[in-house]
Amino acid sequence: MSAPAPRPVSDVLSSPVTPSAQSRHRLDIEGLRAVAALLIAVYHIWFGTVSGGVDVFLLLTGFLATGSLVRTLERGDRVEFGAYWSKVLRRLSPAGAVVLGAVLLGTYLFIPRSRWTEILSEVQASLLYYGNWNLAFGSVDYMAENSAAGPVQHFWSLAIQGQFYLVWPLFITAVGMVAAWLGMRIRTAALGSVALVAAGSFVYSVWITANEPVWAYFDSGARLWELALGGLLALSVPYLNLPGWLRGAAGWLGLAALVTCGAVISDTLDYPGYASLWPTAAAALVILAGAGENGNGRFTANRLLSMRPLPWLGGRAFPLFLWHWPVLVFYLEVTDRVRPSFTGGLMILAVSFVAAVATTWAVDGGVTRVTTRYKAPIWSLAAGVLFIVPVLVATSLWGQEIDRNRDLRLELSSNPMNYPGAAVHLDQELATELPVLPVHPDTSTVAEDTIARTDECNAVAEDEEMVLCEFGDPDADFTIALVGSSHVRHWFDAMKTITERQGWNMVMMTRNACQFSPEVQYRAGKEYPNCTAWNQQVMTELGSRDIDAVFGLASLTDSSEDGEEHVPDGFVQRWYQLDEMGIDMIAVRDTPRFDYDVPECVAQEGAAECVADQRDSMAETAPYQDLAEVPDNTSFVDLTGYLCQDGTCQGVIGNQLVYYDKHHLSYAFSESMAAALEPHLLEASGQENRGEAGPLSSSAAAEVSEHS
Repeated sequence: MSAPAPRPVSDVLSSPVTPSAQSRHRLDIEGLRAVAALLIAVYHIWFGTVSGGVDVFLLLTGFLATGSLVRTLERGDRVEFGAYWSKVLRRLSPAGAVVLGAVLLGTYLFIPRSRWTEILSEVQASLLYYGNWNLAFGSVDYMAENSAAGPVQHFWSLAIQGQFYLVWPLFITAVGMVAAWLGMRIRTAALGSVALVAAGSFVYSVWITANEPVWAYFDSGARLWELALGGLLALSVPYLNLPGWLRGAAGWLGLAALVTCGAVISDTLDYPGYASLWPTAAAALVILAGAGENGNGRFTANRLLSMRPLPWLGGRAFPLFLWHWPVLVFYLEVTDRVRPSFTGGLMILAVSFVAAVATTWAVDGGVTRVTTRYKAPIWSLAAGVLFIVPVLVATSLWGQEIDRNRDLRLELSSNPMNYPGAAVHLDQELATELPVLPVHPDTSTVAEDTIARTDECNAVAEDEEMVLCEFGDPDADFTIALVGSSHVRHWFDAMKTITERQGWNMVMMTRNACQFSPEVQYRAGKEYPNCTAWNQQVMTELGSRDIDAVFGLASLTDSSEDGEEHVPDGFVQRWYQLDEMGIDMIAVRDTPRFDYDVPECVAQEGAAECVADQRDSMAETAPYQDLAEVPDNTSFVDLTGYLCQDGTCQGVIGNQLVYYDKHHLSYAFSESMAAALEPHLLEASGQENRGEAGPLSSSAAAEVSEHS
């Protein structure tokens, strides 16, 4: 039997819409939106955990968008992409831009300048709907303490919705075209296609959440299934007629599950993955319970959700969601608290609520309402752009001012008498006559500038392969390898300066949060297989090259041993392995750690207030001195005297900012440490009498030894 001929496209597109498939305004969905927004705010403010409310927003977005698009095709109309996207922009961007504009003002008033560059970048990413990827690539932990969180981090979900609105009309239209060609009903084809998307995205979400939970939280692919699940509900609900008793039970069960979601799903569960089934399934039950002519029967959860003031609040849920987070972050910054008090939390809610109502009145009731009188898509587009452009211009101008300030400090720092950094300890005259000047690097750009210098030469946690870079003369008689974690990486500028002066070759092989050790290592409480593979690759590379010495860590000042500085057994094992390979090991003592962000402290309190007790992170004597046995190839370098004086570690030395965060050296201070490090490298490597003379006079070198 031959296959039936495909029906003409016009026949399929003009298929009548059954009454059950037609749209009706559901007040209970507005009420559900209100509950989701309140849960998000409550759990963020008082508990600092996920609530499941964002998942509900995503599901509702998929529900409403998919239903609307499919009904358009079923009526025989085409999806007018320009008009569709313009309306979406008009609906999302004005309120978002108003909040982001307020965030810029709040950042200037309340946030230390050390965080300005980061926040400007996040605001720009939020405006242009790639905020989730900006956070994902920055490996930001959304569930970190609120006091350290950016005021627009919650815009990641709005970015995912924007990306969905961009792609989904194209996808549904393509499904409609294929359905017409195959002679299928559009709704049937859409059900199958959306189900495939949901299944594929969910499998990916479970996998990526198990392997990279922070990345997964912001990954559009890991969240797409929640939007697609909403689409499946929109396509199937008109055909589901649940018995009254089952509908009532489903509604109350779904509402109860949603309200308790934040209490059940704590920070101990990786998210989204399987855990996000809880809030999405709960919302799905509520939507199913409200379907049909009698969806809001007496004594049902859907009737409760349809009662005032919940639908009214649902109409303001979007701006309430946008406002609550920056208000919370600014409150914590001003009060210097980690979590608000009960009264403080109520004040945050009240301010957010008033701002949300005012935003709705000014935006939806004012500017954007004017544009709805005109049918041309250009007016909807104008309503969105009208709000976006001023904020984009403000971020651009502010960023240019930061760059000008950075350039000015760079120019000032070219005079080593004004910005000697660590060299202030080599010359008493420098220390006594040091002028009072703005610190260099600028606190607002120090992290970005430092990381950027070696960004392409360092493996991050997600990288499976080793990253290798070479500096200096590849044909040099002496080659040294910079190997280890970020606490080796931050010696790059000092090592590069020495390498260039001495005419050496330097090979850089570093990886974030990964020690140069054969021991099994862990990251975020889980085994770190990429680190194990990296260590094997590094050893292979060292064995295949003519390496004379390795520069790495001699100790760790982290908290893995109850906060005490220690020498991991794996370090010693590596030293012995290098000894067998005929490679010298130059091991530098680890640097101290502060319990606060140093640039932020300097920006807020001034350099004099930003100090730490050396004993908080470092042992009284270098722990490698207590080792029973050390291979002959290993030499130790202790430069603690340049970082700490009389047991106190400074955040600013010689007018230079020492750290770009809590414990990593800034690029400028690292470079200034070259003068102190160089004689040790020359002695340990046996290069004292070879090549160029070092930068220090004999008297200065003697002072170096005394300080070390």
